[in-house]
Amino acid sequence: MVWFEKLKLKKQLVRSVNEAGFTNPKELQLKTLSRIVGGQDIIAIGHEGSGKTTTYVLGVLNRFNYAPEGVPHVLILVPEKEDVLSVIEQFDLLNKNKSIKIVGLYVAPGIEAQMDALADGADIVVATPDRARAIYLKLALNLNKVVLFVVDDADEMIKKGLQLPVVELANSIGKSQKLVFTEVMHSKLEKMLAPFMHEPTIIEVEALAEKPIETYPQLLYNVPNFGTKLNLLNLFMYDEELFTKTVVFVNTRATAEKVYKSLQTRLRTAVAYLNPQFFDSPGFKSIEDFKADESSRVLLVANENEETINLTDIPFLIHFDLPAEKDMFIERITNHLPDSENETMALTFATDLELSQVKKIEQAIGKKISIAELPAELIIEKELKVKKEEKATKPNPDALVAGAAFHEKKAANSKTYNFSSGQKAKMNNKRKH
Repeated sequence: MVWFEKLKLKKQLVRSVNEAGFTNPKELQLKTLSRIVGGQDIIAIGHEGSGKTTTYVLGVLNRFNYAPEGVPHVLILVPEKEDVLSVIEQFDLLNKNKSIKIVGLYVAPGIEAQMDALADGADIVVATPDRARAIYLKLALNLNKVVLFVVDDADEMIKKGLQLPVVELANSIGKSQKLVFTEVMHSKLEKMLAPFMHEPTIIEVEALAEKPIETYPQLLYNVPNFGTKLNLLNLFMYDEELFTKTVVFVNTRATAEKVYKSLQTRLRTAVAYLNPQFFDSPGFKSIEDFKADESSRVLLVANENEETINLTDIPFLIHFDLPAEKDMFIERITNHLPDSENETMALTFATDLELSQVKKIEQAIGKKISIAELPAELIIEKELKVKKEEKATKPNPDALVAGAAFHEKKAANSKTYNFSSGQKAKMNNKRKH
């Protein structure tokens, strides 16, 4: 009876959820459904499996207390065709009012067939933003009577570059209730939502593993782009007293090459590859060789090399990129000898688009990764489109050359990384390595 008493769902929907095997609502549903029924605009942040889709499907079906008109009253945007089909399947599972017409729109051959389906009548439209926008511009998608607008997997919309059609469709709808569901919130997503989400209620649920994994101390640096990652890495590696031995993980050998060229400008022979691709590239065949070489401080490891590496006695592990498989990351930062005197710190650089991966990692290891402040002297790269002619005739005095990731200053004054005093104390011990 929880579905009915606490969430005020209609009895017909309560029977549907019970028949579907959803005996008790999840945390996200408990926190959001009554607000959705009450007509609030909501941004719901929840991990995969938190019940986001079921939440808005129930919220949508609960609104239909009248005979459907065959004109769209609900527009639901999802990133891909597979998501469209999955959401429609969820509606079919819970919807007992078969007079409600649901139409899916997605990029596929035969746009005319989808336009014909809309012309035949649609009460709920589930669509990818690009196809919905294309059909709307052909005047075949009527948004005049939409009263509920839903954006699901909003963080994935950003990754796929679908911000423009999402915003255009939202602004084409008159006064309506708006719901946004996402795994993570970040600045790029906030920018997309700003034009149409005004003072929404923000609800977030967390789900961490009950038994946390023993890991090395971790810090997360949220940076805007690849260029700033390079600048941050250069800034850290300039401190040769603190960063005595560092392993830097990247996803591809192409990225490793870019990082090498940037670091090599200052570090010269102190940076090398693990298992270099070319015979004339500086590198080591094993991690033990790197540990034994006193002149080498930085080892670049491409995730294409999936062999297990013994990372004990390495003071710093830096994930310049997050691997596609979270288990690879977790294996590297797991402290297999927590009682030993070995002190290793794991630093992760992540852009907004990588924060959803960070969330999945946190969920798996059972703990949050502390977010570190970016160093004050870090140069933030801006993604500016400069015309070739202007670039050729007007050299930019502030342009960054490879490796120039900081303003020149005395080494004694350059180590302000905004670590806590406790972290600094631990780090200072690593100078003995």
